[in-house]
Amino acid sequence: MMFLANLQRPASDKNPIQDDTSLYAGSVVVETQSSMNNMEELAWKTLGEINPNLAVVKFQTFDEQIADRFSEDRMVARLTALFGGLALLLATIGLYGVTAYSVARRTSEIGIRMALGARRLQVTGMVMRGALSQTVLGLAIGVPVALLCVRWIESLLFEVNGVNTGVMVLSIVTLAVASCLAALLPARRAASTDPAQTLRTE
Repeated sequence: MMFLANLQRPASDKNPIQDDTSLYAGSVVVETQSSMNNMEELAWKTLGEINPNLAVVKFQTFDEQIADRFSEDRMVARLTALFGGLALLLATIGLYGVTAYSVARRTSEIGIRMALGARRLQVTGMVMRGALSQTVLGLAIGVPVALLCVRWIESLLFEVNGVNTGVMVLSIVTLAVASCLAALLPARRAASTDPAQTLRTE
């Protein structure tokens, strides 16, 4: 930002001074010692007293100007979070489908196990272990890949250094809870299998 006196206009500039738009203030910055609730009203009133014909297009605080600069980044971050939530939902539905299909195929086996004395809690645990083993396998592949991608992400985002342990742990816990919920319904269905009905079907 620089200020030029009228006498510093180039001598070759023969246009009327009132037509020289470079001399007009594009913006006015007002600094206060403390926060003022009526700052906008006071600024409008003061500018109106200086010249009623002044056209004030927009009044913004410094925080609002910064927020406008990052509006696109915020939108990208929200879209990323939305896609992450959709990915989690699809993974949960997929795990539920695989677990339900596995339980349906093992109905006769589960019925025989229960006829031989297996309790419902044991059957539920067996189905849950099968579903969670897939989750553990996915985490074993995904977590190292995420750690390898951190260096690339650091070059794209401001003040992002290293791995945020809290976020990583929260993500793992969220995936584990989603996996448990996805496997719970097929596990309960397997535990409610009637051994006699299963053996008659066989």
